[in-house]
Amino acid sequence: MRSFIRLARDSDLENLASLVALYWEFEGLPHFDRTRVTTLLTDLLSQPKRGRCWVAEEGGQLVGYLLAVYLFSLEHGGLMAEIDEFFVLSEKRSLNTGTALLDTAGRMMAQEGITHLQLQLGAQNLSAKRFYERHGFRSISGRDVLSKTLAPVDERYISSASRLNFLSNP
Repeated sequence: MRSFIRLARDSDLENLASLVALYWEFEGLPHFDRTRVTTLLTDLLSQPKRGRCWVAEEGGQLVGYLLAVYLFSLEHGGLMAEIDEFFVLSEKRSLNTGTALLDTAGRMMAQEGITHLQLQLGAQNLSAKRFYERHGFRSISGRDVLSKTLAPVDERYISSASRLNFLSNP
């Protein structure tokens, strides 16, 4: 059976959060909080100028997702996107589901005026690197990804809704 690729919608939130949980487990990411993830996904889906989430659906079940966030870049001549999360159930990976997600998302972003697409990848994830290279991605020579956490939020004192309201209304 072939996957159908479409934009995520509110009715997908619970199933999408389950896929996110599997992705976080696969990547070894700590502190998965279903309520927080669902709240953040709800916020993203309601504000398409921030980014988009595509899902792969097969037989009424979600089998993968690609989440891209948008940002402005002078260097890249306007809006660009970064793939924040991309996950396909292991049993669907050899069936071109990931290719369909990436190709569909790329076409739709280009139609929306996105000029550049990038992602971060674990240095040891060679199979994923080969997948992305087959789809036209290249390492940026002479560049490293650096990261810094700004103002970590203490979950005990600030609710998710308050943070999202702040992020939604800068």
